[in-house]
Amino acid sequence: MMDLLGGTGGPVRIAGRELPRDELLGRASAVAAEIRGADAVAVHATASLETVAAVVGGLLAGVPVVPLPPDSGPAERAHILGDSGASLLLAAGGTERSEGEPPLVPVDALPHHGGGGGGEVPADATALILYTSGTTGAPKGVLISRSAIAAGLDALAEAWAWTSDDVLVHGLPLFHVHGLVLGVLGPLRAGSRLVHTGRPRPELYAAAARDDGGSLFFGVPTVWSRTAADPSTAGALRGARLLVSGSAPLPVPVFERLSALTGHRPVERYGMTETLITVSARADGDRRPGYVGTPLPGVETRLTAEDGSPVPPDGETPGELHVRAPLLFKGYLNRPEATAESFTPDGWFRTGDIATIGPDGWHRIVGRASTDLIKSGGYRIGAGEIENALLAHPAVREAAVLGTPHDDLGEQVTAYVVADGVGEKELIDFVAERLSVHKRPRVVHMVGSLPRNAMGKVVKSRLGEL
Repeated sequence: MMDLLGGTGGPVRIAGRELPRDELLGRASAVAAEIRGADAVAVHATASLETVAAVVGGLLAGVPVVPLPPDSGPAERAHILGDSGASLLLAAGGTERSEGEPPLVPVDALPHHGGGGGGEVPADATALILYTSGTTGAPKGVLISRSAIAAGLDALAEAWAWTSDDVLVHGLPLFHVHGLVLGVLGPLRAGSRLVHTGRPRPELYAAAARDDGGSLFFGVPTVWSRTAADPSTAGALRGARLLVSGSAPLPVPVFERLSALTGHRPVERYGMTETLITVSARADGDRRPGYVGTPLPGVETRLTAEDGSPVPPDGETPGELHVRAPLLFKGYLNRPEATAESFTPDGWFRTGDIATIGPDGWHRIVGRASTDLIKSGGYRIGAGEIENALLAHPAVREAAVLGTPHDDLGEQVTAYVVADGVGEKELIDFVAERLSVHKRPRVVHMVGSLPRNAMGKVVKSRLGEL
């Protein structure tokens, strides 16, 4: 494991339970001894020390780890277990196991070992099999190598000046890149202390800032929005070194409120399960609301139009973002056709995200090509720009925009808004005053809430249900 994670460092605390680094490695070594030789193992990825020990044990043994969302439904759970070929399920003792699932290994009941991971594991060996959200079909298993994780974490450590002196605080789920790779493997590699708050609640972040000297905080926009809505909680973060936002775009008004209340301009970054983190603002550099920064070391990016022609880096013209880097995934498990389709003939990964790149290299993510690029009356319109314009209205709490069919325009700009004391016409006029008239919403639906997934992203495919 030492080729991937540091050998020394601070303790790990998860939801109030803490282990010194050497004891955690002892528990992980017990896991490694139990699973060595398996083709793959699943981990019931609750926010717990058992999850961390299980994942690290997989790394020690050189066995691919499949994090299993604890809230996954029966069909999704069965698909992940069956598709991955996991032969064992690692979890805390007493965890319920459904009929037909792999045998359960109670992580907390294994005899403790003194550490050590056995033989060398190749750098290109698969470390994790992370499953995508499955918005376009059954979730696909993304094969992530040890070398990709190491390259990605080292690039972030440089960009964020992340060292063993830091105390990382977050409460993110441990089955995604954000919470698991960055939020657990990151501090283990950097040697920094980890305080996982169990859940990503602003009051828990504030307590960790006051009581644990939290210096580096990870959150999704929902966390930061709630933090910015509570001045006393936000004020507790003034002593932090860096606030990092990811997994979804941070609305510009939230960026500005958070900056005013905490004294910190948050760092935004961009990545995917398939790419890890590829673009980020820097600890010692500029941070611009609405932008995700510039490529990390070793990362190349470009924009292409629908016909494959290059899009100029003028900061205005949107195109599909392509990435080439040593931290890309190895492919989709058992899906060679899907893997081949995700790359261009000259070897660039097609992210499916629409972005603009400025002359200075700064990237702005417009949204997903499938839902966030609206083609209306001959114009190409990014949904994110309109969402930020709506969120600038003081009565608007949440906003989501997408294109819906229109007989004349092809698509019309349609907004779903959570707001108090404001009507459709006022919001349409508000946007038209700030953006080009063709970008104004044609229809605004006033709703009680927006559907979101575990990482706080709006699930736009479900907006029609509202």
